[in-house]
Amino acid sequence: MSTEKIESPASPAYSDAEKGILDALPIQASYYPVDKKDAVATKPAVKPTPPKSKKRVSNWILWKVWFNTYRKFFTFVFTLNMVGIGLASSGHFPYAVNNSGAMVLGNLNFAILMRNEVFGRILYLIVNTCFAKWTPLWWRLGCTSVLQHLGGIHSGCALSGVLWLLFKVVNNFRHLDVNHDAVLIMGVVTNVAVMVSALSAFPWVRNTHHNVFERQHRFVGWIGLISTWIFVILGDTYNPITRSWNMNGVKLIEHQDFWFTCGMTFFIALPWICVREVEVDIELPSPKVAIIRFKRGMQQGLLGRISRSSIMEYHAFGIISEGTHAKYHYMIAGVQGDFTKSLVNNPPKTLWTRELKFAGVSNTSTLYTRGIRICTGTGIGAALSTCLQSPYWYLIWIGSDQEKTFGPTISGLIHRHMGPERVTLWDSKKRGGRPDTMKLLREVYYSWNAEVVFITSNYIGNSEIMEGCKSEGIPAFGTLWDF
Repeated sequence: MSTEKIESPASPAYSDAEKGILDALPIQASYYPVDKKDAVATKPAVKPTPPKSKKRVSNWILWKVWFNTYRKFFTFVFTLNMVGIGLASSGHFPYAVNNSGAMVLGNLNFAILMRNEVFGRILYLIVNTCFAKWTPLWWRLGCTSVLQHLGGIHSGCALSGVLWLLFKVVNNFRHLDVNHDAVLIMGVVTNVAVMVSALSAFPWVRNTHHNVFERQHRFVGWIGLISTWIFVILGDTYNPITRSWNMNGVKLIEHQDFWFTCGMTFFIALPWICVREVEVDIELPSPKVAIIRFKRGMQQGLLGRISRSSIMEYHAFGIISEGTHAKYHYMIAGVQGDFTKSLVNNPPKTLWTRELKFAGVSNTSTLYTRGIRICTGTGIGAALSTCLQSPYWYLIWIGSDQEKTFGPTISGLIHRHMGPERVTLWDSKKRGGRPDTMKLLREVYYSWNAEVVFITSNYIGNSEIMEGCKSEGIPAFGTLWDF
């Protein structure tokens, strides 16, 4: 599911690399007969049914879907920190008062680490290597849930770090008489920069004003990092008791703040070391879609960020590849915002990308003996690799005029590597409408003997399938929108 989410200020909150961008996907719709030539799309067989009104799920199911692991992580981390700030404010936590800088930077380090591509890939590698298939299903589902929702720790630590910084700055001003003006000023500057960076990542800003989010979160965040260095150096070299400066470097490196700032700088800089400009070929099968081809193959379950600039406007897309041995890998960019429109109207010869790709929830597919990947529209970009690279995963793809819209490259990958026994291609244009998705999914789930379902759809479709799966007791992981 966060992190260069939405492609333009005009894009809705459900447009993204791991999200389909077609119309809403209602659970209850009609089935329509299919010609024999569409046999690949008829597994499992279904009978025509009249349209039904949407069945409302219970409030308990809605609560379970809403209060997912992301929110549980956020609640735990934020509550723990608020208790700490409360105790420190009342004088019952002297360590935090005396080392408030460490409380700030410790939280910010964890926040940044949770979004670091290298750290994420290492976690996925450890889990996939150690726990695949042999461990109990509940454990493997838990591993997937934790990995997918690490953003809850990111958000909880980031917001807590901002409030600890506010606590530190206020505490400095409470002792105005012994603190140097330079320390006080840099405290305010750092606090403002970190606050602006954090506030710009709130869902409403990120989802409706992506370019504003990216500029503020990234560049003001970098300003915040620089001002943090100045604030830490000034604060750790000034002695409020003697009211003098101690510029001894040995004394400086004895402070926790110094090493926390070093770690934060390293975690921020590491992904940018992997940025490269690479050659691309862009196929335009229709005005709605650009198929971007890159050299070299990839393992399944990865996503990549691309941009026309080395530091601006990065967008994440799912990666399609036949495997690490393949000559190429692909990204599907559905035309939504200015960036994706420019790929169609003015196809570039090169794009900037981070060579180290980040793992998505599909990367944990190796944990399971059998599974289902259901997607809508351009969600096929995040879903297809798993089914191409594993014969134990079933693909359900719901879209409109799929072959014409997405072209021969994507269709060719599906037909070359997947037999009709493990794929359902539902073309809503040919069939006259959407399927009864939960009925289709339920039949495939039991006939395929699946252990888990991964969903890539738009916001409404994702919510309805997740609610349906939760009601049916089917383990499922949907597209994640950071909160």
